[in-house]
Amino acid sequence: MQPKPSTALFTLLLAACGVSAQDAATTEKKPSFAASGSRKPEPFAVEDSAVLQASSQSGRQYEVYVKTPPGYGKPENASRTYPVVYLTDGAYTFQVASGVSRLPFSQKRFDEFILVGLSGAKGEDPAASRRRDLTPWQDTDVAGFSGGASTYLEFIQAKVIPLVEGNYRVDKSNRTLVGQSYGGLFTLWVALKRPELFQNYIASSPSLWFDKHRLLHQEAEFAKTNSDLKARIYIAVGSREHPQPGGCDCEHDMVTDSARFAAALRSRHYHALDLRDEVVSGTFHETTFPIVLTLALQWLFMPS
Repeated sequence: MQPKPSTALFTLLLAACGVSAQDAATTEKKPSFAASGSRKPEPFAVEDSAVLQASSQSGRQYEVYVKTPPGYGKPENASRTYPVVYLTDGAYTFQVASGVSRLPFSQKRFDEFILVGLSGAKGEDPAASRRRDLTPWQDTDVAGFSGGASTYLEFIQAKVIPLVEGNYRVDKSNRTLVGQSYGGLFTLWVALKRPELFQNYIASSPSLWFDKHRLLHQEAEFAKTNSDLKARIYIAVGSREHPQPGGCDCEHDMVTDSARFAAALRSRHYHALDLRDEVVSGTFHETTFPIVLTLALQWLFMPS
């Protein structure tokens, strides 16, 4: 079973450019294979992938995209288990992860792992779905409903992880959570809320500004009652993700926010915390993720 192409990212990009999906549909010229008598070509499919279905406790329906690495089906690996990399905003991030891991897998640059992408809720506006699911609190300064992260985390733990682990040979002791923007906020929140659920956390351009930088305050509260944090955490942001000269036409200084969060974690001197933070030269909020993901996966999965 192959994953169906999603229009979520395309719709968001059109909106950002001030173009509606209806306008695009009326101006786009689609090839007419029927007129020429040619057979309609097959859609592109991600190799070794499948689409599973999962329902949340609230009845929302989600797609779970899964891709196994090249060696998964080989007879000599029949008893081998694999780490799993879970990606929020799967309509976008799953495709990126599939692409950036393909060559490193084939050239043995990465140890092999399974990719799992989590879609937005089916039948909902993609932006509204991710704003609800990936934010831990209701932020009155942000239009629309937010603050559904606790419910979404329960869905991942109770439904998604058992679904994947019940159908694939996985290493249950090696899970990675990946998120970008709101997904990066969610990833770091999970690292503090339920750090034992995943062993590795990759946060690209995390929206730490959300709800008046509340996650920075939660980090301080975590430190009051926890003497250690057993996790590998990778935080990165683009060098142009700030509103100062040389930055971007944006409201939030995400470079400073990420540096503050990383500095706070380092100041705790957690023995079991392996933390890396970086600023990616020349990238914006919309272009940072592919580079961050590649660097983070290299850090986590490059053979020693």
